[in-house]
Amino acid sequence: MTLEETAAQTPELESLTEENLTRGLMVLANLDSDLARILDTLGPPPIWSREPGFATLLCIILEQQVSVAAAKAVFTRLCGVVVTLTPENFLRLDDVQLRGIGFSRQKILYCRGLADAIASGQLDLSKLEKMDETAIRTELKCLKGIGDWTVDIYLLMALQRPDVFPKGDLAIAIALQKLKGLATRPTPVQLEAMTQHWRPWRAVAARLLWHYYLSNATAKSVTVYP
Repeated sequence: MTLEETAAQTPELESLTEENLTRGLMVLANLDSDLARILDTLGPPPIWSREPGFATLLCIILEQQVSVAAAKAVFTRLCGVVVTLTPENFLRLDDVQLRGIGFSRQKILYCRGLADAIASGQLDLSKLEKMDETAIRTELKCLKGIGDWTVDIYLLMALQRPDVFPKGDLAIAIALQKLKGLATRPTPVQLEAMTQHWRPWRAVAARLLWHYYLSNATAKSVTVYP
């Protein structure tokens, strides 16, 4: 089977598995010598996944524009207060309690809006797993505080879609700048254009770039996924 034939089979994949992650890595290594170098030097990245559902999406909202360590600390405190983290249980917490846990005013608004949408039946996260990417993006972005980056991370990590590329992710932009020896950090628009030839395996490429980023000793304070 040729490289083109292998790539052509992948758009219908519903989710990444260890098997097709390996296939995607092979395709990308043939398409891009810099990605091949990461693979040769560091080996394959972990598949990295999160459980689909309210708790994961809330955690991703907490991770917006802050370090993962800071967001994880808030999420851990939340789980200590709400043992079973459901939308209904989250909505029982008032602003004072949430601020004490570490939520900003904006994050309270966003997470409460998410919880209310699910609790009221406006949003059914279980149905997203069977929807295409465009429909999922439209559905989630109806909620205040959820933009493309948040949707990208949910699609990539929770739903394991194979061709999602979080072009707004700072760690990926830094990794690609270093990998390609660019004078300036690429913008989201530039990242989108630069990665088109990695289709339909851009979620695998994103994992490779995170893998590369995490291998650098200076990778400490920037938000990075997983």
